[in-house]
Parts: sequence; structure tokens; C-alpha cells
Amino acid sequence: MASSQIVRRIIKTAAAGPTSGPYSQAVQVGQTLYLSGSIGLDPKTGQFAGDGVQEQARQSLKNLGEVLKAAGASYKNVVKTNVFLQDMNDFAAMNEVYSEIFTDRHPARSTVQVAGLPKNARVEIEAIAVLGDIQEE
Repeated sequence: MASSQIVRRIIKTAAAGPTSGPYSQAVQVGQTLYLSGSIGLDPKTGQFAGDGVQEQARQSLKNLGEVLKAAGASYKNVVKTNVFLQDMNDFAAMNEVYSEIFTDRHPARSTVQVAGLPKNARVEIEAIAVLGDIQEE
């Protein structure tokens, strides 16, 4: 019986900015894409897109979109997200921005408040996507 190999591919794009540690922006294993958490840093300036959770969430999602694009995918391929908030009181404001990106066929999601985020960010978002032609039911 022949063993089947699973290919692991590292996804990296300057359009989403550099990583701040020993991790990849995303890793593709088979048809599954695991995207690392993204905070709201503007890749051109290295600074936060703004002080508020909405500006940071918008930039975080934009950065994730660039990584998805580098992998040949889009937001429509996202099946799960995890949102980490510095303050759960920012939930509604973050949700407004999240709804701008995920307008229908929303991915599964967890949202939690955490004690701290890198660079004292207000929000960090990570995702899991599936690659290929997705048929909706």
C-alpha cells in the first residue's frame, strides 16, 4: 500500500507586513489554510492603523485578506475565525467592522477577552480557510 504524502506550504506576503516572531503568516496543509493571528498594524508604516478597535480590526482583517490572496483564496474561503479582544466592551464595535467583511455565509467564530495582546493591540484575529471550489448549500 502506497503512503500518500501531505504537502505543507508556508504562505508569506509583504502586503500583510512582517511577522514579529518565529512563525509563519499562514501554513497550508492539504486544502486547509491556517492563518496566524493578525493585529491592526499597517504594513507600510509598521504602526497601528488607529487607536480604536474598529480601525485596528479593519486593518487586521485587511492583512488577513492579503495572506488569503497570497494563498489563492479570499474571505469566502474562511470557515473559522478566532477574535481576541483586549476589552470585551469593544465587542459591538469590532462586530460592526467584522460584518463589513463577512457579509453572509459567516464563518464559525469564537471571541474572547485576553489579558494582553502583542504591542498592546486592541484586537487580534486569526482564521482557518479551506482552499478549492466551495459549493454552498
